[in-house]
Amino acid sequence: MTEKVYARNVEALKSGTVIDHIPAGQGLRILRLFQLAEYRERVTVGLNLPSGHMGSKDLIKIENVVLSEEQANELALFAPRGTVSVIEDFAVVRKQKLAIPDTVEGIFACPNSNCVSHVEPVQSHFSVRVTEHDTKMKCKYCEKVFSKDIVVDVR
Repeated sequence: MTEKVYARNVEALKSGTVIDHIPAGQGLRILRLFQLAEYRERVTVGLNLPSGHMGSKDLIKIENVVLSEEQANELALFAPRGTVSVIEDFAVVRKQKLAIPDTVEGIFACPNSNCVSHVEPVQSHFSVRVTEHDTKMKCKYCEKVFSKDIVVDVR
């Protein structure tokens, strides 16, 4: 009889949030853009981990932090097939498949240097539209439309 041996690549989490199925190479970008290290809790990041479905993936675990559904869905801009799991006592108590939100507020800066959002005390606000080949983001204030990748690189 053969016994399967499983190796754990990343330490188990007692309670908090696991962001899984992040495309390889996007984990650090998500960590930085969404300021996940600012919670002052232990953060574990796995980069280029083996994945049966994706080939390789990134993974983020945040101890003692539970993301809201809105926060989790904002991650879908970078991990459209991602999942966010809430962990309590080492067990998954809720698992959320991510969905790209209709709007995103306060995360990205508008790439238009003439946009009023750069000089007025307002949070950035973009409406999001997914096309066949790209994700487009339209600024609420200047009404200019940008590719998601352009908006993300500005911050």
